[in-house]
Order: sequence, then C-alpha cells, then structure tokens
Amino acid sequence: MSEDIALDYTLESEFVQTLKEAQGKGDHQSVQTLLREASKENPDIIIELSNDDWMKDPDVELPPAVLLGLWSLEYKRELTSPLCIAAAQGFTECLQYLLEHGAHPNLIAGGKAALHEACANANTECVELLLEHGANTNQTTEEGVTSLHLCRTPQSLRCAKALVRYGATVNLSSEEDDETPLHVAAKHGLLHHAQLYLRFGACVNHVSSTGETPLGVLCGVTPEKTDDSQDDHYLELCHLLLDYGANVNLADKERRSPLHKAARNVQHKILELLLYHGADVNAIDYNGCSPLSNVLQSSVVRQEWHPHIAVQTLLNHGSIKVWPQALLKVLTACAEAPKTVEILFNSYTLVPVTSKWVEAIPEDIFLLHRPFYESLFALEYKPRSLQHLCRSALRKHYGKHCYSFIPRLPVPTPLQQYLLLEPEGYVD
Repeated sequence: MSEDIALDYTLESEFVQTLKEAQGKGDHQSVQTLLREASKENPDIIIELSNDDWMKDPDVELPPAVLLGLWSLEYKRELTSPLCIAAAQGFTECLQYLLEHGAHPNLIAGGKAALHEACANANTECVELLLEHGANTNQTTEEGVTSLHLCRTPQSLRCAKALVRYGATVNLSSEEDDETPLHVAAKHGLLHHAQLYLRFGACVNHVSSTGETPLGVLCGVTPEKTDDSQDDHYLELCHLLLDYGANVNLADKERRSPLHKAARNVQHKILELLLYHGADVNAIDYNGCSPLSNVLQSSVVRQEWHPHIAVQTLLNHGSIKVWPQALLKVLTACAEAPKTVEILFNSYTLVPVTSKWVEAIPEDIFLLHRPFYESLFALEYKPRSLQHLCRSALRKHYGKHCYSFIPRLPVPTPLQQYLLLEPEGYVD
C-alpha cells in the first residue's frame, strides 16, 4: 500500500488502540459500536492496524528470514476500513448500518474490498448484503485475484453461488499466476465449487502461467493422510473434470502430465482413472522421468499410501520397466518398501541376483523384512521358477493390455492375481 494514503486513524491513535484491545478480547459488540461511531461523519474512513516500524528499531531481534536477506525491509502498512472489518468478522448488522449510511462497497483498503474479505472468511450473509448494495463481483484485489478466487473452503460455496448469481465471471484469471477459480477449486479439493463453475462455463483446460490445467493442479495436490473418504472426494472431482473434457495428457511447462503428478503423490485411484481415460503411461518429463520413476522416488517416503499398488498398476498398463542395470540403484532406494521391490523384480523374466544386492540392504532393514529378502537373496546366481517364467511369457504376450485381458482368463482368482504381480511377500 502506498505511503501517501491519507489515514483517518493511525496506529498510535486512541481509536485504533481501543479497537485492537476490543478485538483482542473478542468483544465483538464493542468493536461494532466503535466502527459505527467512527463512521458517522465518513463511512469510508481508512484505519491503520499495524505497520513495520518495529523492523527499524535497532534493539529488535530480527527474524532469520530478515537476516538471510529473504525478507524485504521496505515500509509496509496494514490498512483497512470499517466495512472490511465488518465483512471479515461477519458483523452483518454493522455492515448493513455502514452501507445504509453511505459506505462505498467497492472501496479498496489494505489491498482488498469488503466483498473480498467476506468471501475469504465465508461470511455468506455479508456477501449477499454487499452484492445487494452494488459490490463489484469481478473486482480484483491488489494481488490480482477476484472474490471467486478467495472462495477456498467448503463453507464458502454459498458465497460462490451468490457471486455467480450476481454476474461473477468464472473464467477471470489471477494476474500473477493466470489461474481461474476452477484451478483454486481443484487445488483445495472443492468438488461442489468446481461443479458450479463448470455449469456456468468454466474452461476446463485453461492453462496457467506455469502450464497447469485444473486437472494437473488436482493431481499435484500432496495428500495429508490416507483417509478413504478424502481420497474418494478427490477422485470424484477428477471424474468431474474428465467428464467435462479435461485433456488427460496436457502437460505443464516442465512436461509433467497429470499422470506424472498423481504418480509422484502416489494417488493410485486417480492414477487408474487417468489411465482408463487414455493417459500416456510412458510420458517423459524434462527431467527424463516417467510416471513409474515418480512412484519409485516416492515409494519410501509415502509408504502409507501403498506405492506398490501404483507400481503394479503402471506395469500392468504397459509401463516401460527400469533398465535392468539400474535395478541395484532402485533396490537401494526402495529397500524399505519390499512390496514395491517385489513387484518390480517380478516384472522381469530374469534378472541375476548378485552379492552386491545383499550388500545394498542395510542390516536393520533386512531384519525388519527378513522373509522377503531371504527369498530374494536365495536366488543369487539361480534361475527363476518355471511358474514365474510362464507368467513372464503370458505378460509379454498381453503387453499393455494385461490389466484388461488377464482378469478375463478362465482361471482361479489367485492365479489371476499372480499374473498381475500381486505381492506375496516372497519371490520364487
């Protein structure tokens, strides 16, 4: 915010000190009373709530970011208005009072208008009230985002609906990232927001400044926990985007496709859905990585997401395997994920197990997964079983259609699972 803005109440004023004290105590009634009183003559007053003068105090202990030069020491101020405070806090009656006494609904204070504050805090009644008094649905903040971009929680759905009803444009993109509200919905897993935007004509394949589509954003979300209901929620959102024509192979500027990102995050349900819709299982990004490479790189740090399922799925859809000479390196990196190692190892007809393999496994990991590694190392300089060789021959015959043809074979389910590389905890 520019320094030459005329302030009605500075940080040092008695009014601001009293206001901040009431806010600190959670005394909402006093806050509203103060806002009404201060706005009687001018409802569009500008208030300074804080500034960065503390950074100029030679005795202050500066944060590490400042000492490292990562934080600019330029003077900044946090400015606001009574209307913005009321909208942000959900003070509907106070907001109505201010609007009826001439407060301008589109006044920018501190980089945002009241409608932005109301949407960011999911205060639907305040949003409705501001819109009724002429708030601009497409007005941007100083950072270049609209009110729809600020609808980032499930609770903000009614706000988004009100904005669209009053004419908000669903395809307006942010100034810095060139992201649409649909990108925001995908990033935060907001299924119903996405349904709303798509119903009103959102471009499902809009590309951001980094080359991200909403589908790419969704697939790049790092999961927080292995919650099946959460997984299903994101899966349903992925279904929605694909049903509206999302390009499953549209990659970003690093040539990372949605499949690369789903693989990196070990989202095997989404990965299967992308493959069903024609995702290129062997796409290569600028780092030379395939989706299979991405899963293998995440197999240890994201074991709770069951990376072996993703590896199994990719291989059954025809993923090019790791170069055999690089298997020792992969074994070392994935040693803590024996199911992943087993599936990958069984995807080859024959890979010689040598003493170097034994040396590559730390003793503590070997003891933790002893049955599996004992069976693996027992194959040192030995051929695989006839059963495995038959499996390899059949898989080679079906190729990238293993996932489709093998389940149709008139053989018992355990044998189908064996052919599809289902891990057993040992190798033969």
